[in-house]
Amino acid sequence: MRKKVKVGNVTLGGGGVYIQTMLKKSARDIEGSIKQALELQEAGCEIIRAAVPEVRDVGLIYALKERLSIPVVADIHFDHNIALEAVKAGADKIRLNPGNLEPDKIEAVARECKKRGIPIRIGINAGSIEKEILQKHGVCAEALVESALRSAKLLEEIGFNDIILSVKASSVKMTIDAYRLLHKKCDYPLHIGVTEAGTKRIGILKSAAGIGSLLCDGIGDTIRVSLTDEPLEEIYAARDLLTALGLGKTPEIISCPTCGRTKTDIIKLVGEVEKLAAGIKKPLKIAVMGCVVNGPGEAREADIGIAFGGGDSGGVLFRKGEIVAKVSEDKILEVLKKEIEGLL
Repeated sequence: MRKKVKVGNVTLGGGGVYIQTMLKKSARDIEGSIKQALELQEAGCEIIRAAVPEVRDVGLIYALKERLSIPVVADIHFDHNIALEAVKAGADKIRLNPGNLEPDKIEAVARECKKRGIPIRIGINAGSIEKEILQKHGVCAEALVESALRSAKLLEEIGFNDIILSVKASSVKMTIDAYRLLHKKCDYPLHIGVTEAGTKRIGILKSAAGIGSLLCDGIGDTIRVSLTDEPLEEIYAARDLLTALGLGKTPEIISCPTCGRTKTDIIKLVGEVEKLAAGIKKPLKIAVMGCVVNGPGEAREADIGIAFGGGDSGGVLFRKGEIVAKVSEDKILEVLKKEIEGLL
């Protein structure tokens, strides 16, 4: 049983998996940051994090709290005074990297957070592990976990237990190994992700491999797909990943890869179906299959779908793998749209 930790209006450790990302505007560009944050919230971001480099930048936390309905996390490095000011500004969570702060400074932040019921995420990255732990282990999964647990113990000793942990590396394997080990050694909620994963193309692949493996193991309470790209791309990728794992809140489109038997332009049709499904916030399964023989069977669990076959230009409509009607090709999108709307 995982420990439950409340972050604003979200409870971690209760079985859900929440999507988060980080603002990529300067903390001093408050208008730009607010605009970006609102777009991310609309796209499906459930927890948003903002870097606060200096004390004077805490104004961004005040502004975000005024405009957003999702929890706001203040990301702090090097200066614990910034964290103390962010707490006063109403941040829903403070993220600290212990490798960048002295223990007494971490303790000071924890005491203030405890007074106000604000949790702390201890974020350990492979690039900022404490020197003595590096000397003992080098950069590895064991070092990440030892650093996280040592910092958690420091907070526990002063009676602070509203803790979330993360142990990220740019190596997919090291990340997976670290989280599996940490999951065995503690019951705190875990924020998971592959840090510095790279550009959109490779970053999505690395994140899918790392985050996906962990979620399939039942590990992870919040996720971030870290990309060298716009933050909206992180949200889209995270949303798609959860959908692919059966954990999402948006439609999953099942479609065949096509082959020489395919008589219809399935690739084009699937693109149109994706447009129909865009913006739907319900975990429907929609299938588009190129073969009437295998289509309904391969997409047996689909809520609704269409399958083609033979030499004619029509397809068959099916629900839960059962054929219910035949549809001419020029009416397929219209019929699918109506069927999908009937499921909402």
